[in-house]
Amino acid sequence: MPYLAYGWAGIIAFCVLMYVVLDGFTLGAGMMMGFLNSKERSIAMSVLLPTWDGNQTWLVLGMASLYGAFPAAFSLLLPILYLPLMFMVLCLLLRGVIFEFRLKSTKGVARWDRLFIATCIFVTLIQGNILANMIEGFDGHGFRINSFSILISLSVLIGYALLGSTRLLLKTTKELQQKMYRITGILSLLLIPALIAASIASLYAHPAIAEFWLNTAYWPVLCIFPLLSLLGFFLLFLSLKRHWEAMPYWAIVLIFICCFVGFGLDIFPYVVPHQLTIVGAAAPANTLAFIMVGAVIMLPVLLLYTGYAYYIFKGKVDDVIHY
Repeated sequence: MPYLAYGWAGIIAFCVLMYVVLDGFTLGAGMMMGFLNSKERSIAMSVLLPTWDGNQTWLVLGMASLYGAFPAAFSLLLPILYLPLMFMVLCLLLRGVIFEFRLKSTKGVARWDRLFIATCIFVTLIQGNILANMIEGFDGHGFRINSFSILISLSVLIGYALLGSTRLLLKTTKELQQKMYRITGILSLLLIPALIAASIASLYAHPAIAEFWLNTAYWPVLCIFPLLSLLGFFLLFLSLKRHWEAMPYWAIVLIFICCFVGFGLDIFPYVVPHQLTIVGAAAPANTLAFIMVGAVIMLPVLLLYTGYAYYIFKGKVDDVIHY
C-alpha cells in the first residue's frame, strides 16, 4: 500500500528532523566552547548535561525505521556510507565518554574540552558531507568529498553553531549570555550567504533538482519556504536587536525546518536519490503495517519523554551542575 510507504517516509523524516534540531544545538554548543573561558565552558556543559543523551534516541529510531520499512534502501546506502557513518558513531560515543570524564576530572579538563569541541566539529562536517551526497545522488558513485560537499558542510557547521549559540543565549545569564548575543549576530550574518550559495549550488547538483525548482508551475507553493526563511531571519535580527532571549533559538529552528523541507523536496520521491523510490524500496505491506503498530506506540512515548525532560530543565543555568 503506497500510503504506508509514504507514512513511513514521513516518520523517518520527522525522526531525522528531531535529531537535527535537538542534537544540532548540542553540537553547536560544543563548538561555542572554543570561545569561552573555563567557567563558561563548565556552564555550557551543564546546559547540555540533562538532555544530550536523549536527543540521539531520535537518530536511532530513524535509522531503525529505515532498516525495517525500506530494507532495499538500507542495504544500498549502508555500504556507500559505511565509513562516514562509522566515524560519526565513534565520535558520538566518544562525546559521551568525554561528558563523564570531564565531570569527574580534576586535572586535564582543558584537554577534555578541546576533544569535545573537535568531536562536535567532526560529527557536523560528516553530517554535512552525507547531506551533500544525498542531494547529488549515488548514480554509480560512492561517498565523495568535493567542492559541493565542502560548501554544504560549512553551511551545516554555521547552522549548528547558531543553534548552539542561541540555545546558550536562552539558557544562560550575565556575561556568557551577552557573549552569545555577539557571537549569534556574527554567525547570523555568515549564514545568509552560506544558505544562498548552498541553494544555488544545489540546483546544479542534479538535473532533476533544477528541473523541479525552476518549474514556474510549482512556484506558488515553493515560494512559501524562502518566505518563511526570510521571516526567520527577520525575527532573528529583531530579537537580537531587542535582546529577546527565546526568539533567536526558535527563529533558527524555523530556518532549519525550511531547509529540511527543501532537502526533502530535492530528493522526493526517492529514498535513495535518484535510484530507489519510496514505494519501490518499501518492505511488503504487511510488514509496514506490523511495524507501524510499534511506531504508533513509541512516537508518542518519545515525544512525551522529550517534552517532559525539556520542561523539567527549562530554567536558566547560571552555575555548574554536578552529579
